[in-house]
Amino acid sequence: MKYLSTRGDAARPRFCDILLEGLAPDGGLYLPERYPRIDDAALTRWRGLSYAELAFEILSLYIDDIPPADLREIVSRTYTAEVFGTPDIVPLTRLDGDRGGLYLEALSNGPTLAFKDMAMQLLGNLFEYELGRRGETLNILGATSGDTGSAAEYAMRGKRGIRVFMLSPHGRMSPFQQAQMFSLQDANIHNLAVEGVFDDCQDIVKAVSADLAFKRDKRIGTVNSINWARLLAQVVYYFAGWLQATTSNEQRVSFTVPSGNFGNVCAGHVARMMGLPIERLVVATNENDVLDEFFRTGRYRVRGSAETHETSSPSMDISKASNFERFVFDLLGRDAQRTKQLFGDDVPRGGFTLDAAEHARVREFGFVSGRSSHADRVETIRTIAQASGVVVDPHTADGLQVAAGLRGPEPMIVLETALPAKFSATIVEALGREPSRPAGLQDIENRPKRFTVMPVSVDAVKQYIAQNTR
Repeated sequence: MKYLSTRGDAARPRFCDILLEGLAPDGGLYLPERYPRIDDAALTRWRGLSYAELAFEILSLYIDDIPPADLREIVSRTYTAEVFGTPDIVPLTRLDGDRGGLYLEALSNGPTLAFKDMAMQLLGNLFEYELGRRGETLNILGATSGDTGSAAEYAMRGKRGIRVFMLSPHGRMSPFQQAQMFSLQDANIHNLAVEGVFDDCQDIVKAVSADLAFKRDKRIGTVNSINWARLLAQVVYYFAGWLQATTSNEQRVSFTVPSGNFGNVCAGHVARMMGLPIERLVVATNENDVLDEFFRTGRYRVRGSAETHETSSPSMDISKASNFERFVFDLLGRDAQRTKQLFGDDVPRGGFTLDAAEHARVREFGFVSGRSSHADRVETIRTIAQASGVVVDPHTADGLQVAAGLRGPEPMIVLETALPAKFSATIVEALGREPSRPAGLQDIENRPKRFTVMPVSVDAVKQYIAQNTR
């Protein structure tokens, strides 16, 4: 399997090359030259497999430069009950009894209590394997609006040959999220709190990655969902959810995905392109509704820092969805020149609008969307808790609220984003009590913190990396 850039770079690297590289040299995002198609026999064969076995089957369709025995060992070591709290890894919970099939897919049982662990734990093991095989080191540069950072750091802490430089918006994460990251004392972990919003952090990551001389000299890689390997790992749980919710290969389901950066729901798009029977992919946004606006109107209107709202679902406080380019590339028939035109230098200055014919194709790919507000989140948390006894976090509440207005006759699976313990203020507002916390995390906010405050400056970040990679 070879990979191409959404912006037309001529190179066709293989998986392990893009695993360590992140962005393509032309600034585009990598996708496979083709999506492997899954037939009825494969779906039948995959029923009854463990999550690790299913992951191996799917990943091996895209990874042919790691020996199968090695890949199977990496996957088996990643997806265990010890790491994810249950042998099912991503169990479904039915929220509406027998009234039609509203499910919650648990993705937050990993070490940092968020769905990002599902991919990041695999990435940590893949990075260590490939760097060891090459005898190389890697400096990971990432940006987080809340959960990616801690998931990456917990997956990479202590890994041989790896340093992590993680950018986050200063003061814009929940206290729990901040503590998860900043309390890590490992020498290979560097937390940089940027005096801006998440989009500023992501812009810095892209700018550093676009400086090819610096990137290669400092061995810069990425763990954000611009890295194809991370998105690929997320494809697996769409298949796992569908397999649990259905009894025959003809049954279709829909997924609702709380979304800010478009990586999570883009994995669903890949699964659908592979032939998984997905009826609709429902994109749920908060007040930062750039994606909802696009799917409704065809206009992708990027907002600046001043227009990016600080909300009670902070991991979705994003107004420039860095993974969105992958979907638009497919939407436009994989026209790299048109994609480059849309996502070039003009995007930060206002975005673009598809013509009517281009926008009409959105429905062919199964996408619909909706938005949620703080009041919606609080009411949904309260309603779900009263009806089912399940307490959800604010981002998952965004998904459930939007799903309620867009459900069809098919089962609807809402992807869980994080455990409610990470967002206690909103849970207290909704339920009048603190959410329960896993053992060992009761005092996390009081632990010593280690981080560096940074201006919104590409040069300042590059200087810090240079000083700490000597």
